[in-house]
Amino acid sequence: MPCNLYGFLVTDFGAKGDGVTDDTAAFQAALEEAGKSRGTVFVPDGTYLCADLKMPPHTGLVGNATWGYREGGGSVLKLNNPAATCLLDITGAVGATVNGLSLYGDQLGEGIHGIHMGELAEKKEEDTPRIERCHISRFTGDGIRLAPVWCFSVRGCEIIFNGGNALYVRGWDGFILDNWFSGNEGSGYLADGPNASVTMTGNRIEWNHRGGIRIYGGSHYNITGNYIDRSGGPGISLYPRDGVGCLCVTITGNIIYRSGKPEWTTEQYDSAHVRFEGARGLVFSGNSMCLGQDDGGGLNSPEYGIVLRALKSAVIKDNTMHLGALTELLVDLGEHGEGVIIADNVGMVHTEREKGVWESPER
Repeated sequence: MPCNLYGFLVTDFGAKGDGVTDDTAAFQAALEEAGKSRGTVFVPDGTYLCADLKMPPHTGLVGNATWGYREGGGSVLKLNNPAATCLLDITGAVGATVNGLSLYGDQLGEGIHGIHMGELAEKKEEDTPRIERCHISRFTGDGIRLAPVWCFSVRGCEIIFNGGNALYVRGWDGFILDNWFSGNEGSGYLADGPNASVTMTGNRIEWNHRGGIRIYGGSHYNITGNYIDRSGGPGISLYPRDGVGCLCVTITGNIIYRSGKPEWTTEQYDSAHVRFEGARGLVFSGNSMCLGQDDGGGLNSPEYGIVLRALKSAVIKDNTMHLGALTELLVDLGEHGEGVIIADNVGMVHTEREKGVWESPER
């Protein structure tokens, strides 16, 4: 079937987009045809019911990104199979682009992901998926799960209200830029397998139940200029994986606000803006942290500002915590190796916990 100005129109392959018809077969046929010429499938406005769509290498799936903060819009792909693995499978789809779509999980099934890249034994080159301007919501698993992935970018997306993490990564060489990771039951970003060489800049990571950014044993991260708000647990946490701590991490110029939401935080030192354990080659500098309560009032948090243990060759310096915590601004649990500088982290505690004492300046 010939393509047009927009690429291959999925409606030319029989997709209805009426919110009633199962459009899975039509989408798959369009993607397979586009794969023959490294082409793009365009998705007009509508609601398309589908599941487990498999993207071929070097294809695009592009729609109209007119979604809002709390709901999708424009080109909507809605999950219709509670036994699916995911809505969109990009495993093996080297050079794939997903742009301008609303992916809606409808809270179907258990552990179903919005976009999934899985194992591929014959992987020989960089994956290079580009996921841009997408709204990904209400999946029972992760919004995006890349496990494993080698070279990727996630830009300008909103990943919200999912049962797992907004973005789960097991892999390397990523750019995570200008996204909203909001209201997910897991973390905003989680990497607990092999992970390295990731840049995270300009993201708003908020109201995630298990924490904002959570990294286990990762290396070579640049985490700069993000806004991290109302996390359950630390806004940013670095932990060892298999006994090996994170390596070569720079965290600068972030705003970290209202961490350790009491209803979502159970462990003592997770009621903190940041928690760093076992990291080597860490720079944490130029960040500003402040406690706060829910938008409608309630309890202030966190108890602690910065929690540290067993660092080596690390600089924790020149951060501010004005009204930074309820109990203690900096908790040093010791066990550090050589070359650790902890200095000039200024601020003040604020001991009042109840509603009305500290009103959020945001609303």
